[in-house]
Amino acid sequence: MMRLNLVLMSAVLTSALHLVGVQYDSRRLTTELDRARTDAHRIATEYGRLQVEKRAQATPARVERLARDKLQMRQASPAITTYVSYSAPMDGAAVATGRADAQRAGTQ
Repeated sequence: MMRLNLVLMSAVLTSALHLVGVQYDSRRLTTELDRARTDAHRIATEYGRLQVEKRAQATPARVERLARDKLQMRQASPAITTYVSYSAPMDGAAVATGRADAQRAGTQ
């Protein structure tokens, strides 16, 4: 009988210690989950703010102003437009003639 009481007492103590460990892990994991949810909410809010800022920065008027002021660009007009025409060679002889013409033009 005494041996049965000792076995039962050790089983109760073991289960109590295991219960304390499980409760500790549960509290720790709950805290981590709350922290992760808070971070997710913060990141979602920041993402929304950045999307609004991106839309505000990409307006056509702002892009045009930056191109004009910072990049010194101007709108194309027919007076400053150069048109380049290209005619594909018909055969190998035309390609050789074109190369010879280009070499002569480059040396002059």
